[in-house]
Amino acid sequence: MAVDSAGQPHRPGVWKQQNKAHKSGRHRTKSEIDNANRGRVSVKTLTKKVKRELGRRERRNQAKQIRNKKREEAVMRKRQLGTHGSPPFLVAIVSLCGSVDPFAVLSVLRSCDETAVVTSSSNGYCCHLSSSRYKQRFCFFVPRPGDAHAVLDAAKVANTFVLLYSLEKGVDETGESLLTMLFAHGLPTTVHVVHGVASLPVKRRAEATKCIQKIIEIRFPKEKIHPLDTSSEAILVLRQIGSQKQRTITHRDRRPHLLAEVLEFEPNLDQNSEGTLKVSAYIRGRPLDVNSLVHIPGWGDFQMKRIDAPRDPHPLNLNGKPVGRHRLDSVVSSVAMDAEDGDGNVEEQVTVLARRNLAIQESLVSENEPDPMDGEQTWPTEEELREAETEQKRNKFKRVPKGTSEYQAAWIKDSDEGESDEFEESDDSDDEKMKGMEMTQETKSEVDEESDEEEYETITITDAGDDYKYDQRIDVDEEEEALMRFKEARMNALFPDEVDTPIDVPAKVRFQKYRGLQSFRTSPWDPKENLPADYSRIFQFENFDRTRKRVLADEREGVEVGRYVTIHIINVPHHLVLSRDESAPLVVYGLLPHEQKMSVLNMVVKRLPGENEEPIKSKERLVFHVGFRRFCACPIFSQHTNGQKQKYERFLSTESMATVATVYAPIIFPPTSVLVFKEQRDGTQQLVATGSVLSINPDRLVTKRAVLSGHPFKINRRSAIVRYMFFSPADINWFKPVELRTKCGRRGHIKDSLGTHGHMKCVFDRQLQSQDTVLMNLYKRVYPKWTYDPHVPTPPSAYSLQRLSN
Repeated sequence: MAVDSAGQPHRPGVWKQQNKAHKSGRHRTKSEIDNANRGRVSVKTLTKKVKRELGRRERRNQAKQIRNKKREEAVMRKRQLGTHGSPPFLVAIVSLCGSVDPFAVLSVLRSCDETAVVTSSSNGYCCHLSSSRYKQRFCFFVPRPGDAHAVLDAAKVANTFVLLYSLEKGVDETGESLLTMLFAHGLPTTVHVVHGVASLPVKRRAEATKCIQKIIEIRFPKEKIHPLDTSSEAILVLRQIGSQKQRTITHRDRRPHLLAEVLEFEPNLDQNSEGTLKVSAYIRGRPLDVNSLVHIPGWGDFQMKRIDAPRDPHPLNLNGKPVGRHRLDSVVSSVAMDAEDGDGNVEEQVTVLARRNLAIQESLVSENEPDPMDGEQTWPTEEELREAETEQKRNKFKRVPKGTSEYQAAWIKDSDEGESDEFEESDDSDDEKMKGMEMTQETKSEVDEESDEEEYETITITDAGDDYKYDQRIDVDEEEEALMRFKEARMNALFPDEVDTPIDVPAKVRFQKYRGLQSFRTSPWDPKENLPADYSRIFQFENFDRTRKRVLADEREGVEVGRYVTIHIINVPHHLVLSRDESAPLVVYGLLPHEQKMSVLNMVVKRLPGENEEPIKSKERLVFHVGFRRFCACPIFSQHTNGQKQKYERFLSTESMATVATVYAPIIFPPTSVLVFKEQRDGTQQLVATGSVLSINPDRLVTKRAVLSGHPFKINRRSAIVRYMFFSPADINWFKPVELRTKCGRRGHIKDSLGTHGHMKCVFDRQLQSQDTVLMNLYKRVYPKWTYDPHVPTPPSAYSLQRLSN
């Protein structure tokens, strides 16, 4: 800096440029941060796990360990069936065509291995085969051919399905429907077999096998057909059953289940209508707790008294030595010894594995006991009711538009009645003319018929006989009901949710349970208001997802899987045992906690495309197969959306759209399959929809929409006079706050009523068109009806019906 002669430095003047100083703001500079943190280490650095890169050898060793772990898990899963200490392979032989005999296939499998030990259960329903060649044991059973309930019950417990195909057709219509049911329910591991190839000429065998293979590839692209006529072919089928990978069915593998092999019923001493049912079988799936509940499909839920461990009648034989019997004998001998009676015979003493504990045993209570005094509300007094009536009358006099009089109203009414009388007179005269024309036509037709009968006597008799036979197979009442349903479905498709306003009943009385919503998506609706009395009988979870995770993750203790046990089921009605079909399998399922309690069950279903497109109305009786349960109920249908409110559907959608069916039913934890059947007049049941369980949620809002329509009478720039929506000024003033809309997208509201015949002046956001229609949307919440029935009638076999018709 320059210095003058006096020694003073230079000072800048007013016009010196002033630069802005550096602003670091709220943040410190890097140098300040480094100076403050000098010598310190971040906490995240200390707690963070150091990721060290693995070398080549370490990566190979890690991959090898993962492979070995997966291989051990696969081997353990395979050893859980058919081997020593595990239940035998449960194989169901199902025929997909009426011309194939499944018992012929079973006889070939029984006699395929000379070294195998073949035994049967006491009721003769199950056939056990213990193979020393493969060190495995198998249990074969044949559900009644063509019976949907028997096949579905077999799918609830079986590990493998042997599907039989015909050489002529492959699969018939009944077989196709059975496959559709099995795919929707959850199909176990399958083995595809064709019987009778050896009876064909040698040159045609390969061609017949290829045709069956093409039929199989439609539904099972990676499966192969196995001919089954000789012992060598049957041994290959046994090897395929024992070595193939098992499919997982979630709702089956998470619960203990068993197929009854021995049944014994002991009536109670105090009453013969109920008794104790002793079921002997192998435990599968999960360990069975004696304090839990069991469910028998078609019968209901029951409690267990105790679980015994008799000797295994079908042990695994290795080189003629019963391995399973020695194992169980050692267990039994540690608790009880065999005793001899006076004749020297050895009596088998059964070991009691578990007895029920009344303090912790699950209760059979499925419904809540409501308190009639809970939530009591005060009723308005007579004085308050009289005051409300006087206010309504005063409001009526105030709503009368100016310039109208009683004489004018009476004159308009008389003119309408005169017009109607004139129309009635003209209609009567027209009817008389039409009757005269019909009489003349009838006389002519009678003469023509007489001449035709004289000329063609034989032809007329045969035609009448054919018509009579055809009419005998048709139910007139059913035809009329189907016609009415088709008409209602057609009208609902053309004019969705539109309802005619009654003339003789005030609209505020007819639609007193409905309300208007400004926005169906965002308008609030309390799910706890005005609940029906049935909601006091059900159970509801505070958080269903949390309860579901806790219940499914809980490992319950009990009798281990693979044991041959006898469970004592108490309080079983005797008439259920007497009405049981011995050719159908009896399946017993263990219930998870809370699965006996009633709640609101929501299921997502889709209509199956097929020949029968008859509409299914809401609240119509249907048969449901939900996992291991089957019951009858009358569901209500609603749309499947993500909003808080779901629109009620009057019919089950025939398109490929998901619909939610809501019923009162016992709780069942998803994921679980759902099959919906419709009962026919002849007792058969037709599959109409399939799906899965959505949730257990009583707070799901299902709102029914009623659309009131009116027509513009006079149209101005933004206002219009609308008629035929209401028929009294009181109704117009009652629904005044509700917003209006049109089919062309206009929005508006009611301004005032005109006259006494339901004309009203409405204001819209834009001018209306002459062909437009004015609509008003009203909503109310709907609830299902308490129509749960666990006793489902067994349908007849489809193959037996075909033989009867033939």
